[in-house]
Amino acid sequence: MSVTLRIAAESDLPVILSFIEGLADYEKLRHACVATEDALRRTLYGERRYAEIIIADHHGVSAGFALFFHNYSTFLAKPGIYLEDLFVLPAHRGAGIGKALLIELARLAVERDCGRLEWSVLDWNEPAIGFYKSLGAETQDEWTIFRLTGEALKKLAQSS
Repeated sequence: MSVTLRIAAESDLPVILSFIEGLADYEKLRHACVATEDALRRTLYGERRYAEIIIADHHGVSAGFALFFHNYSTFLAKPGIYLEDLFVLPAHRGAGIGKALLIELARLAVERDCGRLEWSVLDWNEPAIGFYKSLGAETQDEWTIFRLTGEALKKLAQSS
């Protein structure tokens, strides 16, 4: 397999943004994608780094990425890794890139003494769900994700 993995550098920002936009297109959420290179530079390479990225190169071409960050399990009293985004360019799918990225994240989780590796997937994304289950991942159907954004977030922040 001619897949190599590497930690993304600041010089990778154009390709990182293109992966994010490609994922937004795939998930039919391009209208919600407002990421810019400047915003990514501030949050990924600024004073406080909020996430890490692994890029997969396939035959010398940047073909996919995994963006992740640490969370924390109070029950386990251990950190975890949360995979925010995993994306492989359509022309490179089926080459083992997604699996290689997940193996690397599992390796990092073990190396960093994490209690778990977790992520979310859209309920209509059957190919991804099947892929994740084939790796031994289990769905967490008893949990419901909640989110505050935009005006709702600002309104709660201003509550007393």
